[in-house]
Amino acid sequence: MIEFKNVSKRYWKHQALTDVTFTLPSGKIIGIVGENGSGKSTTLKLMAGLICPTKGTVIVNGVPMDRRMAKAVSYLSELDVYYPFTVEETIQFYASQFADFSLERADEIAAFMKLDRKKRVKSLSKGSRGRLKMVLTLAREAPVILMDEPFSGLDPMVRDAIVKSLISFLDIEHRTIVITTHELKEIEPLLDMAVALKEGELIGIRDVEELRDDENLSIVDWMKQQYE
Repeated sequence: MIEFKNVSKRYWKHQALTDVTFTLPSGKIIGIVGENGSGKSTTLKLMAGLICPTKGTVIVNGVPMDRRMAKAVSYLSELDVYYPFTVEETIQFYASQFADFSLERADEIAAFMKLDRKKRVKSLSKGSRGRLKMVLTLAREAPVILMDEPFSGLDPMVRDAIVKSLISFLDIEHRTIVITTHELKEIEPLLDMAVALKEGELIGIRDVEELRDDENLSIVDWMKQQYE
């Protein structure tokens, strides 16, 4: 479970989040949605313990979040990080850093992603680097998985195949998966819940199945309503 209690975050003169409160249950795939600058990435960084709130409290599985809690969270950043390693060396490096890293799962996902394990990371295309980041994130057994724009830079055909297969790589019964993305139409079939942000404020949180069944709305349609 992830809880935000009256959380605000300010970077110098920029107010990124303002008095945000919500609770996200475990065993769900949750999308954080909103336009650019709405506070999506800041929200994920707070969940990961990479930054501290200016005000309020972030609690993950009953524990206030900070950098020491990184072992409870597997975080995929929207930014590229270049190590002077090959794909294989990068996988082995992550395995040495995280006790919950599964080499068996990494092998399975890397094969599905069709990564050349002998290539150096810096020589990979943006799409291939994105696929490698997914391997490194999903191979961990952490109870919380955070993915910030994981499909950025992927070819549309590859992206569609990955989205459809993503669920097979996620053991969600006792895990919480939180994803920020602009690819709402493609990822909607995966989502159990959607959290909408606008200009750093929470404007809605809904169960996706209820939206479909009770109101006959897709997440995209619902988002349009929230932004009117």
